[in-house]
Amino acid sequence: MISPDELARRVARVGREQFSRSGGPGGQNVNKVSTRVTLHIPLRELGLSEDELSRVEKTLAGRITVAGELVLHCGESRHREVNRRIAQARAVELIESARPPRQRRKPTRPGRAARERRLAAKRLQSRRKSERRPPEE
Repeated sequence: MISPDELARRVARVGREQFSRSGGPGGQNVNKVSTRVTLHIPLRELGLSEDELSRVEKTLAGRITVAGELVLHCGESRHREVNRRIAQARAVELIESARPPRQRRKPTRPGRAARERRLAAKRLQSRRKSERRPPEE
């Protein structure tokens, strides 16, 4: 299992960047300068184990292309370098959160107080409904 720091280095090394004009505030700068970054990361080249790779692909399926690349966009800042760093950090964060196996739920049983609350609620509901009925003659 590779460390988050090593993963960040690999993302920076294998990731392919494209720049485009960004929306949002910035005045005339928005119409002239390509500061928005689109980061394409080929997941197979990151060196993840097969089960980690399959979990990442399953978890991030909506962000992965047919070619197996994770695609991220960032245009938050007016500066290209800042957007590049934000996109790389976000990619590492997404991959890190998808890598570990999900914890299995340990089945438990309700405690005595919970059972008593449930039964008290049932008695209350039953009484409400019985009071709605017309009186018997």
